[in-house]
Amino acid sequence: MTAPTTRPDADQRPPGHTRRRMAHPALVVVVLLGLLFGGAAVGIRWLGSFSSADDYPGPGQGEVVIEVQPGDSSAVIGATLADADVVASAQAFVDVAVSDDRALGIQPGFFTMLLQMSAQGALDRLLDPTSRVQIDVAIPEGLRQDDTVNRLAEASEIPRRQFERALGKPRSLGLPAYANGSAEGFLFPATYEFDPNVTAQQMLRAMVDRYKQAAADVGLVDGAAAAGYTPREALTIASLVQAEVAERDFGKASRVVANRLDLGMTLGFDSTINYALGIDDLTLENDQLAVDSPYNTYVNVGLPPGPINSPGEAAMTAAISPPEGDWLYFVAVAPGSDETQFTADYDEFLRFKDEFYSQVP
Repeated sequence: MTAPTTRPDADQRPPGHTRRRMAHPALVVVVLLGLLFGGAAVGIRWLGSFSSADDYPGPGQGEVVIEVQPGDSSAVIGATLADADVVASAQAFVDVAVSDDRALGIQPGFFTMLLQMSAQGALDRLLDPTSRVQIDVAIPEGLRQDDTVNRLAEASEIPRRQFERALGKPRSLGLPAYANGSAEGFLFPATYEFDPNVTAQQMLRAMVDRYKQAAADVGLVDGAAAAGYTPREALTIASLVQAEVAERDFGKASRVVANRLDLGMTLGFDSTINYALGIDDLTLENDQLAVDSPYNTYVNVGLPPGPINSPGEAAMTAAISPPEGDWLYFVAVAPGSDETQFTADYDEFLRFKDEFYSQVP
C-alpha cells in the first residue's frame, strides 16, 4: 500500500516550533505611526534641551543706539541687537518675536536700547515710541531762510556753518532751475522727522524735495504760466501774501499784487523792506522806507528779485489763481490783528491807514 502524501500545514510542525499569527495591517500602521510620532516628540524635547537660545535676565544697563531698516525681518533685527550686545543671542529675540504679534508693528528707524536686555525687554522697547531717536523740527509758513537754518541747527545740533556750506552748493540741494541758485522760498514749511545721523545737506534737500511735491500738487508751474508769471514770480507773490495777510485774505492780497503790477504801480509792501533790512517791524521810519535795495517795493516798480520767505500751499494757490476784484490797497485793522481791510479807493486807504497808526503804542 502506498503511504499517503502529506503537506507542511499547521498540524505538521517541527517539534518545539510555535506558530506566530500575522497582525492585522491597519494595526501595524497605527503602531508604527505611534512609534514614529512618539519618538519624534521625544527627539524634539531632547534637541530642545540643547537648542534653547541664550538670553539675558535683564533689565539691562548703559545705552546704545541701533537702527532698524525698512524690510528687516525679526532675524535681521535680532542679529542687529545681538551684535550690539543688546540681547544675548539673535535666536532669543526671534523666539520672542514669533510668539508676539506685536512684533509686526516694529517700525524702521533708530532706537535707544539698553545693553544686555532680555529679549522680551528689547521687543517692548522697540515698540515704545519714546525709544525712537529722531530729530523733530517744525518749520512754519512764512519763515525766512536764515530763521529756518537757525531752527534746523538748534534741533539737530549741527553747526550752522554746515548749513551755510550746503546752501553755498545749490546744485547739491536739487533746487529747480528757476530758483536761480538760491534756496530762499524753497525750504518748504512742514514738520520733519530726520534720522539722528542726518547731515545738513540732507535736511535741506529733504525740504527742497518737499517743496517740489507741494509745487506739483498745486500746479505752480502751469498755473503761473496761465496767470502770466514765471514760476519764480508766482512763488515770490506767494511769499508776499504769506507775509502780509492771514490765510483767509491770501486771494485778495494776490489780486492787489496783480492789479498794481498791471497798472505799473509800486507794491509798497513793508514786508519787503523788513526782508531787505533783516528785521521784522510793524512800523517803519522814512529812512528805512528809502533803503537802497532791489527788495524795496516802495521805490522799485514790479516784484522783488525773489521770494522773501517760504510760503505754504495755500499762498501758492492764491498767487496763481486770485479771485476777481478791483482792490489796490489793504491795511491791517490794528497792530497785531490778522484782520485786513481792502479797498480800491485811495482816500479810503488813507483813512484805514490813519486808523491803524492811531492805535500804534
